[in-house]
Amino acid sequence: MTIPARVHFCWIGTRLPWAYVFAILSAAERSGLPEVILHHTDALEDGTELSALTGAVGVTLHRIDPIACLTDVGDELGVGDQLAVLYEKLDSPVKRTDILRVAILLQQGGIYLDLDTVTVSSLLPLLDAPQFVGCEYIVWPHFVRASRSPAWWARSLALDLLRKALCRMTDGWKNFRRVERFYYRGINNAVMGAEPNSYLFARYLCAMLTITPERLQQAYALGPDLLQDIIDHDRPNDLIVHDPRVFYPLPPEISEHWFHIGDNVRLDAVLSAETRVVHWYASVRTKSRVALITPTYVREHQKHQLYSALVCSCVSSLPEAL
Repeated sequence: MTIPARVHFCWIGTRLPWAYVFAILSAAERSGLPEVILHHTDALEDGTELSALTGAVGVTLHRIDPIACLTDVGDELGVGDQLAVLYEKLDSPVKRTDILRVAILLQQGGIYLDLDTVTVSSLLPLLDAPQFVGCEYIVWPHFVRASRSPAWWARSLALDLLRKALCRMTDGWKNFRRVERFYYRGINNAVMGAEPNSYLFARYLCAMLTITPERLQQAYALGPDLLQDIIDHDRPNDLIVHDPRVFYPLPPEISEHWFHIGDNVRLDAVLSAETRVVHWYASVRTKSRVALITPTYVREHQKHQLYSALVCSCVSSLPEAL
């Protein structure tokens, strides 16, 4: 059995920004998979964004009842309504999505993508493994944040300062490539895939129920931190962990370079032959950019900004924003 040929996105809220519409449209156009599903918990507002999705070939909008979904999955895992109860306790849409994405993958199988992504090439080769995740270059893995080691903290502080400096430099992402080997590799849950009833994702959901209330307050408690812990302590033999260049060609903070304005925009220099998805980290420092992004914006900036060039190269028929 291989991973089903479908892409899943999740959205909690009523208004879907254009940047996230581009994520879905690029997956429909570039992934090579026949089914792209947006699971949304709320009724979506009418507008040109919604019209662009309803008119896209291969895109399905699926209104999901998260409590019913999590209760069903909990029954299958033998934990009853505990996942649904945990979901209701959370006030963060990000953490709620951390739970919901894994439940959907466990039930249906397929490839999950965060909405702050652009699909650049076929995802078909990813289907040949029972389950996969990707890693990124990071500064502060959980084991460092939880440690009292002066050496580890000094190393991360130095790496953090260097990353901040490179973030502000013109074409600093190029210089980051020269030092990336010194950074930690960490698992990210923004792009994941599995067959239905995957061992890894069953373990992941059950582990969510063991997180203490104190740790649950931390930003990545249900996301990358927990998934990293599971893989470190009980890694399935058939799990594929993809290199950063496959999904995360520019890591956190360095990803700001997607939005810098310049005169020499060359996507081929940033992307590699292995890159299949670009995750541009709306949850970190580029979040404020989301409100600016429209079809008009990317058309006007495609020759001077990497992000706009990326969207224009991956969505061939950009909708009109009225």
